[in-house]
Amino acid sequence: MRRLAKFLFEGAMLKRLERTGYAYLGTGSETIAAHSFGVALTALLLSSLVPEADEKKLLKMAILHDFLEARTGDLNSVNKLYDQVDEEAAAKDAFSGLPAGKEWQALWDEYRRGESLEAQLVHDADQLDLLIMLKEQHDLGNPYASRWITYAKRRLRTEIGQKLAAAITETDWASWWLDQFVAREDEQDGS
Repeated sequence: MRRLAKFLFEGAMLKRLERTGYAYLGTGSETIAAHSFGVALTALLLSSLVPEADEKKLLKMAILHDFLEARTGDLNSVNKLYDQVDEEAAAKDAFSGLPAGKEWQALWDEYRRGESLEAQLVHDADQLDLLIMLKEQHDLGNPYASRWITYAKRRLRTEIGQKLAAAITETDWASWWLDQFVAREDEQDGS
């Protein structure tokens, strides 16, 4: 049980560790855990659009995709030009001694190889979650966000990911609530 408790404390660290790319964007912030939630939510949506994908596998992979960053930190694109981490050693240490450790290690390895449908969908979910945050920053006036949006869209691997990215970039970030709010106000004004 102590090993399990340590694993949960390690996961909790992701709630406090910030993603580092936002410093280069100039606006916005997010923890690794918040990002992982967004990736898992996006993966769940993608699994409903791609019925041949294994939903359970997809969700596990999404939850675990950045788990190692509790040990390695979140290296952004600039950091990766100069820093290297031993992800294999981090994965071995993070997952060893856990009841599902071998399965989770295999899922993490599969994600990194990016060959399976599920790995490609999680990769796209990772980029789509970034795209959601970039579109928000764009709509709020960050002049650099549009350049980052272009790069995020280029990294998409699946057709469904590309279609969803197009919809994201065409949709105002606040429209999910604002359109409904405005429609209700219009109804009240017309009655």
